[in-house]
Amino acid sequence: MDINSAEIIRILEDWNLWKRDIETGYLRDFYVNKLKKMLDSGQVLVITGPRRSGKTYIMRQLASILVKNGVSRNRILFINFEDPRLPELDARILQKIYEAYLEYLSPEDKPFLFLDEIQEVKNWEKWVLSIHELKKAYVILSGSNAKLLSRELATLLTGRHLDINVFPLSFKEFLKFRGIELKDRMELINNELKIKSFLREYMEFGGFPEVVLRENKKELVLNYFKDIVEKDLVRRYNVRKVEEMKSLLRFYISNVSSLVTFSSMEKFLRIRKDTVEKFSGYFENVFLIFFLKRFSFKVKEQEKSPRKVYAVDPALPNVIGFRFSENIGRIAENVVFLELLRKKFQNPDMEIFYWKDEKHREVDFVVKKGQAVESLIQVCWNLAHPKTKEREIKSLIKAGEELRCNNLIVINAELKREEEINGKKIKFMPLWEWIGVNSK
Repeated sequence: MDINSAEIIRILEDWNLWKRDIETGYLRDFYVNKLKKMLDSGQVLVITGPRRSGKTYIMRQLASILVKNGVSRNRILFINFEDPRLPELDARILQKIYEAYLEYLSPEDKPFLFLDEIQEVKNWEKWVLSIHELKKAYVILSGSNAKLLSRELATLLTGRHLDINVFPLSFKEFLKFRGIELKDRMELINNELKIKSFLREYMEFGGFPEVVLRENKKELVLNYFKDIVEKDLVRRYNVRKVEEMKSLLRFYISNVSSLVTFSSMEKFLRIRKDTVEKFSGYFENVFLIFFLKRFSFKVKEQEKSPRKVYAVDPALPNVIGFRFSENIGRIAENVVFLELLRKKFQNPDMEIFYWKDEKHREVDFVVKKGQAVESLIQVCWNLAHPKTKEREIKSLIKAGEELRCNNLIVINAELKREEEINGKKIKFMPLWEWIGVNSK
C-alpha cells in the first residue's frame, strides 16, 4: 500500500505534541531522569522491556518534559510502529515518514526522533545508523525483543548506543500509582497496614501499569499474555510447533521458583531437548521468563546445573498457572527475584545466583558484587513450623561459611528481628519492609 506525505502527517498527528499535549500517565521518574542524563551522551538510546510494561508512556513522558524545558514541539517526532494505519514497515517507509515530517514541520534545530517498537520495521538498523552518523537527529528507540535488538545494534551501532531496561512497576512505583510515595523509612513504617494490603494485591495481580489502574485485571493479564505469545513469539520467530511452545511456557509459568532442566522438560512434556532450549531462549528474549543459574566458581558446573525459573510479573503465574493462595510462597520468591533483577540491570557489577550443595541444601539468592558475595537471601513465607525454619537457616549458615558472607537475610510474611544462631547473625525481614526499602 502506497501512502502520501499528507496521509503520513495525519497519522503522526495522533501521536505527537505538535498541536496539543499528549497523555503521559503517571510519571515514572526513575526511568525518565535516567534517559534525560543519557541524552547528553549523543548516543542512540535503546529502551527494551516486555510488551505493556510502559515503554511508550516513558517515551511520551520524556518528550513532554523536553517540551516543558523549552524544546520546540516541532522538533519532536514520535512514531508508533504498531499503528495499523502505517503501510508495510521497512527502511523506505522510515525515510518517507522522516521526509514528510521535515517537509510539514520544518524543525528549526536537530530533532528528537522517538521510534516505538522498532522491531516491527524490517532493516531499520542501517537507516538509524545513517541518521545517527550524519547527526541529523537524536534517536530514542524502543523494542520488546532483547536478542533481536542487541544482535542488530551490535552489528552496526557498537559503542554508539546506551541501553535501559523497563519492567512492569516495581512495588515502590506500584505504591506511587496507589497514592503512597515512600520518601524515607519513616513513611514506610507509618504506612505499614496500607503497604501490607497493597503488597498482597501486587503479588496477586502484578505491576503491569494498565492492570494496576483498571478493574478487569485478570482479563487484561490474559490479553497481554495472548499478545506476547502471538506477536512476540509465534509471529516474530515463525514458530510452527505452537502447541509444544505453549505447553512449555505454561509449565514454566506454573512452576515459578522451581528448578528445571531442558532434559527434564524433554521427558516430562515429550518435547525434544533442542526444541525446549530454543523455545526457552525465545521466552527470555521477549522478557517473559528468566532463568537463574546456580552459583559456582566453575563455569562448566554453572552451565550444567538446573536453573530456577521466574516470570516477569507475579500476575502471570496467578492468572495462567495456579491458585494464588496455595502458592503464595513461590510468588513471594518471584517478587524478590524481580526486585533483585531490577537492581542488577542498574548495577553492571551485580550478579544473582542461587546456591545448592551436594547435600541438597539450598539458598534462594546469592547477590554478588564484583568479586565478593554481598548477601545471601532465603525466602520462606511461613516460618511457623520449627523444622522449616531450622532447615532454611541451616542452609543459609552453610552457604555463608562457604561463600564467606555474613549478611544473611530471611524474607518472610511477618517476622522482624535479628537472631544469633551458631555464631551467625540472621536478619528476619517481612517482605513488605524488605521490598519497601529495596524497591526502586
